[in-house]
Amino acid sequence: MIKIAILGAGNVATHLYKQFTKSNAVVVQQWYNRTFDAIKSFQNETEVIDDLSQLKEADVYILAVSDDAVASLSQILPFENRFVVHTSGSVNIHDLDKKNTRGVFYPLQTFSSEADVDFNNVPVCIESESKGKLALLKSLGEALGSKIYKINTEQRQTLHLSAVFVNNFSNQLYRIAHEISDAKSINFEILKPLIQETARKIEDMSPYMAQTGPAKRNDKKTIKRHLKQLESDEHKAIYQLMTDSIKRTHGIVERKRTKPKN
Repeated sequence: MIKIAILGAGNVATHLYKQFTKSNAVVVQQWYNRTFDAIKSFQNETEVIDDLSQLKEADVYILAVSDDAVASLSQILPFENRFVVHTSGSVNIHDLDKKNTRGVFYPLQTFSSEADVDFNNVPVCIESESKGKLALLKSLGEALGSKIYKINTEQRQTLHLSAVFVNNFSNQLYRIAHEISDAKSINFEILKPLIQETARKIEDMSPYMAQTGPAKRNDKKTIKRHLKQLESDEHKAIYQLMTDSIKRTHGIVERKRTKPKN
């Protein structure tokens, strides 16, 4: 049985807590947060604390806090020579205080308080200074039902950057599409099958091969009409930026018209 302590009460911490409590291989020994009210509703299920000095010995201490808080929290932990990991995609493993054995347990997924998460579809990227602790993290990830990847800090930070493009930026594009359609009283639900099919296609082909649309076809008339339809200068700029990027990716070179020589 792996004994863990979770520190933090955000979306990642909460989802990890809920999933770990379903596992027969893991016991959540304690859950810490500096604001007790954020976790007090769980006090009948596990020991919840708001005082770091009350932390008991555990196999793994999981710092599921904001990126900016990882280093400072690790520095004030009231013990040494224990195993401490963070869950961030962008924070270096060496940002954790070296008084403890350091590691990373990074579930690569978007976590929202309102949405359930199927951890069978959540890859977990692990890193550790110790081979023995790496095996422990692998077991911890498997207890979630996740697929495990051994990833170093540079690779993980690159993954996190890539994730911003496929998740945060694409979601912003959804928001813009929602705003554009809503302005004309169009139900956004009509676009959802297209969103789902776009995501599904890359299961079978590369994003490069899956690309379609007016930019890929160099359909100048449609592109011009779309730009004219857009009322927001910001939306026009994003549309033009994405169009130009797709054209460059697919080798579409605009030929400049030259004046005939006299």
